[in-house]
Amino acid sequence: MSVVVNYHSDQAGAQKAADQVIKNGGQAVIVGADVSTEGGNQELLQAALDHFGGMDIWVNNAGMEIKSPTHEVSLDDWNKVTSVNETGVFLGSKTALAYFVAHHQKGNIINMSSVHEQIPWPTFASYAASKGAVKLFTKTIAMEYAKQNIRVNAIGPGTINTPINAKKFADKQQYDDTVAMVPMDRIGKPEEVAAAAAWLASDESSYVTGITLFVDGGMTLYPAFKDGKG
Repeated sequence: MSVVVNYHSDQAGAQKAADQVIKNGGQAVIVGADVSTEGGNQELLQAALDHFGGMDIWVNNAGMEIKSPTHEVSLDDWNKVTSVNETGVFLGSKTALAYFVAHHQKGNIINMSSVHEQIPWPTFASYAASKGAVKLFTKTIAMEYAKQNIRVNAIGPGTINTPINAKKFADKQQYDDTVAMVPMDRIGKPEEVAAAAAWLASDESSYVTGITLFVDGGMTLYPAFKDGKG
């Protein structure tokens, strides 16, 4: 396995991820690139070509959110979220597609979406809108490039115990309220999302394209009805 690990500000985190790949027998290099720009995505592709001689799988994993009542959201904040979550996915996918097509090779693109491509999320309108866009963009290009054996899928994580959620989950009430929204009655692990990505990246999913694979403990199953209410 040979991996280009991108980072925006957390260079130490990227290096930790790269070290883990190397520890497990792979190769890795880290690159600080802005995925919301064409230049940043070209830089990532070039790193793969320079260090590993090619590229087979592209993962659009960057994301961000800003909480605010929608009538108070500034245009700058809206653009900040959509430039990473939506435009970044477009630019990354475009870069990968152009490479695959030019080299007449099969390819694999994985877009990180969210349960909020399906579940409304008040006070996070920019985030939900961007993930809704990722959903249909994924399906559209999956159909467009299927005959060229380029697969495109998305992953929709639910509530996952990542560092970005550590402060929220440290509050017992918020933790309990979140768990109550998950039919499996627990918070997900990053490793469970990684396992989904590994499957979509592998030949085991060779006949799968255009889907969002939800890793959410059933969060998209209308959990308010889980006790037979309604």
